[in-house]
Amino acid sequence: MEFKKSPDGGWGWVIVLVSFLTQFLCYGSPLAVGVLYIEWLGTFGEGKGQTAWVGSLASGVGLLASLGCGLLYTATVTITCQYFDSRRGLALGLISTGSSVGLFIYAALQRLLIEFYGLDGCLLIVGALALNILACGSLMRPLQVSDYPLPGKTALENIPDRYSVYSEKEKNLEENTNMLERRNSSEEMNKSPLAPDDGKHKNPDMAHTRETETYRKKVAEQTYFCKQLAKWKWQLCKNYCGETVTLFKNKVFSALFVAIFLFDIGGFPPSLLMEDVARSSNVKEEEFIMPLISIIGIMTAIGKLLLGILADFEWINTLYLYVATLITMGLALCAIPFAKSYVTLSVLSGIIGLLTGNWSIFPYVTTKTVGIERLAHAYGILMFFAGLGNSLGPPIVGWFYDWTQTYDIAFYFSGFCVLLGGLILLLAALPSWSTCNKKLPKPAPATFLYKVASNV
Repeated sequence: MEFKKSPDGGWGWVIVLVSFLTQFLCYGSPLAVGVLYIEWLGTFGEGKGQTAWVGSLASGVGLLASLGCGLLYTATVTITCQYFDSRRGLALGLISTGSSVGLFIYAALQRLLIEFYGLDGCLLIVGALALNILACGSLMRPLQVSDYPLPGKTALENIPDRYSVYSEKEKNLEENTNMLERRNSSEEMNKSPLAPDDGKHKNPDMAHTRETETYRKKVAEQTYFCKQLAKWKWQLCKNYCGETVTLFKNKVFSALFVAIFLFDIGGFPPSLLMEDVARSSNVKEEEFIMPLISIIGIMTAIGKLLLGILADFEWINTLYLYVATLITMGLALCAIPFAKSYVTLSVLSGIIGLLTGNWSIFPYVTTKTVGIERLAHAYGILMFFAGLGNSLGPPIVGWFYDWTQTYDIAFYFSGFCVLLGGLILLLAALPSWSTCNKKLPKPAPATFLYKVASNV
């Protein structure tokens, strides 16, 4: 599969705009779910761990809305990577700020909507706003040039020859026809084994015979087509599984897989629980100059843009930059139990938000690891387990609070998860940055290629 050359501009800026709006509308409310979490605690009257499932599923996996968000995120990232090459870091930074700006705005908007319309009215209005994503999607034009015809009426000749069950098409049709004829003749013999041969059946109606033969031929063709189609689909499934195994043979990709899973287990709970952490620390309501979730949102937007710009500098190793954000964020999470005032919680919220901006360089690192051709496949796998981590993190933290009546152990656990993921990725990347730049499968040695070129 081939791709057109990335224009690094032009219609790509329209793609950036609509991708920004898509992430704004799609992720603004789920990321600001901490505002709704306080309402859910009072509405349902359940423990913090069980109530946290509502918010975590809204941002992870398991609900229809989260499934749509996952598909939209992967689509916006993939198409942006296709349209940009030299400015890819900047473009990814711009579109990923959409979710952060959405978090900042939706945190205040949802509080206002709850005050005027209640919890149910708030959710209805947020859902109506999300319908504007349809208009954004209509402007996305992929650069991918497909090797196969556009979807339409499936025809037998459209199936590639390499997926044929047998070597000769005509032979299969003849075999299927003969098989049907033998089966029909045996059925007729079984129906009337003692029927006398009086000569009346020796001259059947010719039109009826032709219709029977036509029917048999169509059945034979359909049987052959179903066999070919089944073989084709099975081969595609085998190819997908084979490519997945090949991806995990890349040690940097495998480490990235573990790191993003642990990062989402430990890194997502602050955006959901930070407001309740302040309440549990006996921070007075009048001290809240700005909601902690809004601070996380605006600093995440700044972090995404800043890290996206840094990723475009050739002298910066993007993988090590990503590792540095993970390790620093793990330490910041471990410091939350020591914060007992609004000021310290605000500072830590800002640091965590800034480092959460590493989402803007995560697609960049993935592209460097597996190549643009495998980005959609690899990113889909990574996002699935990232969503799984999002779903598990808040309930685990909530359960820790229910057991201990304090968030201290919960955030030590969160920080440890993020730190562990960063260290694993660092160990995988230490030998050389070129490890994650290799194409899959491995190319021939450079010296051999130079010798061939000089001989020509």
